[in-house]
Amino acid sequence: MGRFFRIKLRLRRFLRRHSWVATIVRSFTIFSIAFGSAFGFISGALSQQSGYDPNAFAIGVSFLFALACLWIVTLGIRLRLMRRRLRTIAMHNEAMADRNWELQEAEQRASTLFEAQDDLIVLRDIDGRITYANDAYCELAQSSRSELIGSSATLKVLEQGDTALEANGTRVYDQKIEGPLGPRWIAWREGLVRNDAGAPAEMQSVGRDVTDRTESERALAEARDQADAANRAKSRFLAMASHEIRTPLNGIIGMSGLLMDTQLTPEQTTYVKAVKTSGDALLALIEELLDYSKIEAGKIDLEHRAFALSGLIEDITELLAPRAQAKGIEIAAYVDERLPMQVAGDAARLRQVLLNLAGNAIKFTASGGIALIVEPGIWPNEISFLVRDTGIGIAPEAQQRIFREFEQADDRIARSYGGTGLGLSISDRIVKRMGGRITLASTPGSGSTFEVSIPLAAADTGEANSFAAPDLTSQSIMLVAPHSIEVSLISRRLQRWGAQTCIVSDTGVAEALLPERSWHAVLIDHTLGAPAMEAFASAARLHATHRIVMFTPATRQELSASETAMFTGYLVKPLRAASLAARLVASPEIAAPSLVGDQSLAIEAMAEPTAAAAPDKGLSILVAEDNEINALLMRSLLTRLGHNVVITTNGEQAMESWLSATSAGTPYDLVLMDIQMPRLNGIETTKQIRAHEAGQSGRRTPILALTANTLVEDRYACFEAGMDGFLIKPLDREKLEEALAGLAAARHIAA
Repeated sequence: MGRFFRIKLRLRRFLRRHSWVATIVRSFTIFSIAFGSAFGFISGALSQQSGYDPNAFAIGVSFLFALACLWIVTLGIRLRLMRRRLRTIAMHNEAMADRNWELQEAEQRASTLFEAQDDLIVLRDIDGRITYANDAYCELAQSSRSELIGSSATLKVLEQGDTALEANGTRVYDQKIEGPLGPRWIAWREGLVRNDAGAPAEMQSVGRDVTDRTESERALAEARDQADAANRAKSRFLAMASHEIRTPLNGIIGMSGLLMDTQLTPEQTTYVKAVKTSGDALLALIEELLDYSKIEAGKIDLEHRAFALSGLIEDITELLAPRAQAKGIEIAAYVDERLPMQVAGDAARLRQVLLNLAGNAIKFTASGGIALIVEPGIWPNEISFLVRDTGIGIAPEAQQRIFREFEQADDRIARSYGGTGLGLSISDRIVKRMGGRITLASTPGSGSTFEVSIPLAAADTGEANSFAAPDLTSQSIMLVAPHSIEVSLISRRLQRWGAQTCIVSDTGVAEALLPERSWHAVLIDHTLGAPAMEAFASAARLHATHRIVMFTPATRQELSASETAMFTGYLVKPLRAASLAARLVASPEIAAPSLVGDQSLAIEAMAEPTAAAAPDKGLSILVAEDNEINALLMRSLLTRLGHNVVITTNGEQAMESWLSATSAGTPYDLVLMDIQMPRLNGIETTKQIRAHEAGQSGRRTPILALTANTLVEDRYACFEAGMDGFLIKPLDREKLEEALAGLAAARHIAA
């Protein structure tokens, strides 16, 4: 069947190609059939043996005529069908002609578009010969299209960029091409395309002139590199300036501290204190400038450690309390009990921000006080720190400006209160780096409220809470004190603990209220005066279980023995929550410690000193310091601490002294190494010492860096060189003693 079909198909193809053969064969066949049929019929009819019958003849002729008519009708129907098909074919041909015309127009438009394109377009066959090139390519190649077609010409490449391959197989790369108007950067995209069915694929290359973009990117990269270099130079300049300033400042502050320990007249003491205060102020300014340079350089690093939230806040208020009390204003703190005891974050940076805000509040407040309130924020795991004061306030038009660098509310404030205008800018950037925000609400003449909102998640340290809020439900507590910020916060805290509070500012009214109910405790402020306080305490003995006096460390000496005998306890302002709770739940039979003659003023919740006592036997310490004043200061401080000191002025002398002591069998217990010294600096000296120790057995000599540089990379350099720690200049006796004691305990140095 398949063979017959193939023969039939070939025959049809032959006849379609040679139609005249088909016409001759068809005409001859029709003529033969017609002639043979007519001749046979007539011959048969006229033959004598045919038995001619006119009726039969008529019937036969009629039958043949009927067949002829049927054939004619059939031919007419077929002709009509063919005409219909011809009309359909004609309509289809017309549509095809229209489509062909549209395709020709589209081809012309595409060709015109390609020719008008600024992009370079070139097609190459598998042998690399050009089959098409648009005008832009011809212009860059400086050749006509006829010269390029069929050739393997290429553009002159001056510089080759990186090549990338996309997922669809397209190759992307940049080239610097020599052109008639100078070098041009071309971004190429190459891929295989198939233009005709059955034809081999061609390589299509489309190039776009990106000279302006490339030059802009390179200029931007150069500008960025220059900015980075300038930023690094600025950071190094600030670090160098800090070092050069800290070095003499170390001598000023240190020597003034030593001088204050000597016998001085009152006038001399005043002058020395002024020198030390000026040195501390200059040091604070340097710290601000360094913090600003770190933030500008993006080198601020945040820690993520657990810390006690309430302890941090109360430490800040106690640290600032002397400044506030010296101005006759109050400072108090309140931490909401709903907050976790331990949170995870950067306690040092948070402390820096709050100290700046609270310090500014003290500076701009002449009466009233400052409240540091900590409560839950509006978002989960968010904590809000509010610093509220009753100071001069900030005008609305200046509230956004003060967060910019070197900006203050106005020039009058800058002249009256001083300052660089960097503190708020640094705090704002630190808070944003911690993922938080600072907002300000202020009314001129009424005060300001800075709100710091920072995400701080609760930290699970596995340790039990050191403080549990007491249950004071249904207990009545009277606060006898002038209406102030601290009294309102104490009342708020007591109400959180379930107590019923009553604030009275007049002792006469307070005495009248005593018989009305049984009071669990009465708290009286020492600022009401000794006579009023003594009279009220005497009257309260019959009505109050706990009688507690509140005072500041500066007013402690004003209490007499007769006054203190009437109280069951005392609290030092600003109050700590743990101290307040301990006094309220303590047994009334336990008397308060004597306040008279108690120079240490032992406060229940006050932290114990961390510095250890000087060892009984002094350490042998090698000090490498090139500055004579700082060397004298180190000798004096270490000698006062009971240590034996050897001073060297450069790294080479320090190395020789260390080698000599080691060879003699009396190695140094500690080396204090200045970083920047002539001949051989502290880093290289430390490396040489560690290299000598690597080949010997025995104890490794502890080395502490003495540096005025506070950049992170400087600290890393110290540790990489083999140092065990560092001390930041300027030094004081307490910091030095603490560092020595900690190192001695950690390394078991024989004292």
